[in-house]
Amino acid sequence: MILNWTDIDTVLLDMDGTLLDRHFDDHFWMEHVPRIYAGKNRITLEAAKKKLFRLFNSQEKTLNWTDLDYWSSRLGLDIPLLKRDVEHLISVHPFVSEFLLFVRKNGKAVYLVTNAHGKTLELKIRKTRLGPYFSGIVSAHDIGLPKEDEAFWGKLRKRIPYHPLRTLLGEDSETNLKTAAAYGIRHLVFVSKASSMLPPKASRDFVSIHYFNRLIPPPGAMEVSLSDCLPDGWTNSGVPR
Repeated sequence: MILNWTDIDTVLLDMDGTLLDRHFDDHFWMEHVPRIYAGKNRITLEAAKKKLFRLFNSQEKTLNWTDLDYWSSRLGLDIPLLKRDVEHLISVHPFVSEFLLFVRKNGKAVYLVTNAHGKTLELKIRKTRLGPYFSGIVSAHDIGLPKEDEAFWGKLRKRIPYHPLRTLLGEDSETNLKTAAAYGIRHLVFVSKASSMLPPKASRDFVSIHYFNRLIPPPGAMEVSLSDCLPDGWTNSGVPR
């Protein structure tokens, strides 16, 4: 299968796990918040994790999942302030800047489309300085629906003038890729290396890449073989070659 960049006008990209290393978020929600919560409530770290992970899971695939104000109220903690405690862990995946430069240089509109809350966006855009690369930035909180809802992609077109058949979406969430596919977005790529601390996990349903350099064609070309996009040792079914 060939990805021909002349068939693509618009590039939509997720943020956490896709462009940015998800290690920051994993550490923050799985270690930092439970530790602070345990200290404040005078319970063990194990008890705090058990309680918090149950609460977090109850809001998965909803806007509350990424709503910092919701969690500040629910947990009695200043979540935006706590994020600044560990902001040194925020980092950009390898080859992201090169890919964004390639896309912009070749006249494609590129948008950051994320479930992240506005306060998270502000922190991460300031820290990474990726803002100037994008034609625009849209949070699911602006739309009123998470990307896990198929209706999100239709509502997004009221903010971004994209044609589904001429759009590429990069995500580290198979659920979001599936709702985008159901809506009709044609070019779908799964980022298998969401966190630098975890091994890659290829998708069984979508073309999988470690990093976006796999989508940059050689000089003078405007197409790339998607079969070559798979990380070394992987097939698209997720089975090692």
